[in-house]
Amino acid sequence: MKVLVVGSGGREHALCWKIAQSPLVKKLYCAPGNPGTAALADNVPIAAEDVAGLVQFAQQERIDLCVVGPEAPLCLGLVDELQKVGRLCFGLPRSKAARPTPASCAAGTASLVRRFGASRTCSRRVRSSTTGNLARSWSKPRGWPPARA
Repeated sequence: MKVLVVGSGGREHALCWKIAQSPLVKKLYCAPGNPGTAALADNVPIAAEDVAGLVQFAQQERIDLCVVGPEAPLCLGLVDELQKVGRLCFGLPRSKAARPTPASCAAGTASLVRRFGASRTCSRRVRSSTTGNLARSWSKPRGWPPARA
């Protein structure tokens, strides 16, 4: 089996490390990869956001499985395009990857916790702000340090 892991971070290194252990894998590629993945796979100089380049490579090399790590190529529709040309993929299609979830931020998480009664310690006074001054003006009188992103 030929496998292509897409991405260049620590997550992709971990994926390559585990995938390389499978006796089913005959060839492992990582695009674009990093120095750590180079010890486990053949790094391919194609950017993770280069959907057309990755699809062309997957066809050229007859890749059996593509594993997409980063969110950006998912949102660009990499999985959709790979599936159109008959490649098996592990990753979300564009319609699912581009959809934000309430749990993707602290305020959304606190809202879910309150809504489902998961914890009585969750403060009802959760606020989010895009400016530091607004966050400080709200939290300072209460004696709370503002959370930092």
